[in-house]
Amino acid sequence: MTAHQTGLAARRFGSEQVRTARGMEYDAFSRVTRQLQHALSGQASPAVAAGANAQLWTILASDLAEEDNALPAELRAGLLSLAIFSLRHGRAVMTQGASPQPLIDINLHVMKGLRGEVAA
Repeated sequence: MTAHQTGLAARRFGSEQVRTARGMEYDAFSRVTRQLQHALSGQASPAVAAGANAQLWTILASDLAEEDNALPAELRAGLLSLAIFSLRHGRAVMTQGASPQPLIDINLHVMKGLRGEVAA
């Protein structure tokens, strides 16, 4: 997505505020994590929730792998490790009936980081 498209996607009309990239990332993690929580409680399909989680982490990993990514190298490496684990465990959720709880825990921790509640 180009910077112009991102800017257009971030705008809200009326009384709503303009969204930041961090806010949009937080919302994406929030939606996917909610799906995983519903799957854990039996209210949704674990395979569908794990698939949505995999899509989110695939997009994030692709962005992290870009040369011009502005995050510090150590943070990028850590997030890429989480992406790899999330993708592997998500496959286990989809194919072996593994619990989605580790995916929920990781996502909640990332969300806290996006809110500035934990050290990066």
